[in-house]
Amino acid sequence: MSSYETEHGIKPEQTQASQTRRPDMSTFFSTLELVDTSNDRQTHFNQHALPLPENVAAVYRNLANAFEMMRDPSGRSGAPAQSAQDGHNELLAQLVQQLMSYADDPPSEVKGVPDTFIEDLDRIPKSKLKKGEDCPICGNAFLDDPYPLVVVLPCHKDHKYDMECIRPWLKVNNTCPLDRKEVWKKKEPPPPVEDDEEEYDDYYA
Repeated sequence: MSSYETEHGIKPEQTQASQTRRPDMSTFFSTLELVDTSNDRQTHFNQHALPLPENVAAVYRNLANAFEMMRDPSGRSGAPAQSAQDGHNELLAQLVQQLMSYADDPPSEVKGVPDTFIEDLDRIPKSKLKKGEDCPICGNAFLDDPYPLVVVLPCHKDHKYDMECIRPWLKVNNTCPLDRKEVWKKKEPPPPVEDDEEEYDDYYA
């Protein structure tokens, strides 16, 4: 996955101001490495091995804690108006509740989307962003960031998010946070061909 700096060809220190507006996700992503079953690259020697339940629970709990931190606007510069902030807090509360329910009763595997899907999401150029548009998750106005990296989900043309916010969510959920529609489905392997059918086809040919 290309970094924020790589996307814009800028030095890390140039993005320091924008990076501090969100919690550090390094713990979340390091734990995710242990349980990510959405990509071809696996951390297990046995490709059929399932991740440990405690690691799966930790992934959901880490993201829930990060989103919970975003609900408190104190100490953040440029916080949106209170009514708008209430809307973001309500969405975050719903996301946190869902994540914690998975943490308390972890599924056998994390059902997120592959990195290739995230990489292929449509980017919104800064020139196409409108004043007042903000990220539904963090609540920050897109145009407050000098180098916005905004993507739109395929479920709706107005479901735009900061990449830094939507990527962690999509790595553990295949749904849009706003309408909960599935944005990606794992392809099921084709059913095995029975030996009898193969023999019959050979005979028929």
